Amino acid sequence: MNRMLQEAAVVGIGRTKYVRKSGRTTLAMAAEAARDALADCGLTPADVDGMTCFGTNGSAGPSQVAHAIGVEDLGWSLSIAGGGNIVTTTVTSAATAVLSGQADVVVAYRVLGSDTRYGKAFGTIQAEGEGQFAAPHGYMVPPQWFSMYARRHQFEYGSTCEDLGAIAIQQRAHAAANPHAIGRDLITIDDYMASRWICDPFRLFDCTYEVDGAVAIVIVSAERAKDLPHKPVYILGAADANRFAGSPYQWDDMTTMFSRDTAPKLWARTGLEAKDIDVACMYDCFTFTVMATFEDFGFCSKGEVGDYFREGRATYGGDVVVNPHGGLLSEGYIHGMNHHYEAVLQLRGDADNRQVPGAQTALVTSGAGPFGGALVYGTSQL
Repeated sequence: MNRMLQEAAVVGIGRTKYVRKSGRTTLAMAAEAARDALADCGLTPADVDGMTCFGTNGSAGPSQVAHAIGVEDLGWSLSIAGGGNIVTTTVTSAATAVLSGQADVVVAYRVLGSDTRYGKAFGTIQAEGEGQFAAPHGYMVPPQWFSMYARRHQFEYGSTCEDLGAIAIQQRAHAAANPHAIGRDLITIDDYMASRWICDPFRLFDCTYEVDGAVAIVIVSAERAKDLPHKPVYILGAADANRFAGSPYQWDDMTTMFSRDTAPKLWARTGLEAKDIDVACMYDCFTFTVMATFEDFGFCSKGEVGDYFREGRATYGGDVVVNPHGGLLSEGYIHGMNHHYEAVLQLRGDADNRQVPGAQTALVTSGAGPFGGALVYGTSQL
């Protein structure tokens, strides 16, 4: 068991509202989330000496955000290029900076604006590298990639569209109790099946809800966390897996994802397993991402996810509460950083009517296909 990361803690969380078209710049939103996170833990920009973010398309860099909120000297700065697979890497990089003495107070954030939409193309589309062989077949963007994964899972294990729908329905039920969620109207299986096709077998409710917004978290040493107002939330362990670096379609088993390789590493490093998790914030750019990673982390066997959700085992009073905020599918797509916000909120006991009783551990996953990671937060060190 590796306990090094447990000497770092998340002590502050902040976010903007999530809206479809904010009319705001990414810099303005990132600065707001950073200020909110610092205020949450009783710190000021004068205390900050580290900042990190990740992103593709439009964003706002650490130096820009630091200047905007009044940080005078940013001694550690890291901007990581990548998508949802990079979220846990960003958080653990911040923790490592603190633990190595490169920084004392680090703000990690993600911001997306209307110009960051992944379903929108600007200018001429050029397919390069491996993409040039897939593009002529209409195999260019994530819904197309992972609908292929879902279809393979259906062939191998007999999973169905109704099983995917069970995930969407449960997460929308959780979002209904979350005033911050953008999708709060309850849906039924009939609503799900009647929704328009995106890419077979994905329907509208299988796909994430893109929004404008930003989320930030503040990371300090466990020692410094003792003097701050909120109960520290410790990073109990983390793991990443990045196999076949070429593309999502270079993968040997499309019924699984990165979690097939990440899960054994994470459980070995923490000494935990699925049954020890109270809150599971599963990266859900699509319903199938939840299905595949949920199986890989050992919550249930292959082909059993639909029944698991229908039987109420993925909600309050069940075995584990999955995405109590509604996830990216219903709360909003902040590229997975809002999963970290929710995990910390739940472990601090501050989730109000959505609080998972007695929550002490939270799994947060990030990514899809061959690329991704995960970490476990806890209310106490192991």
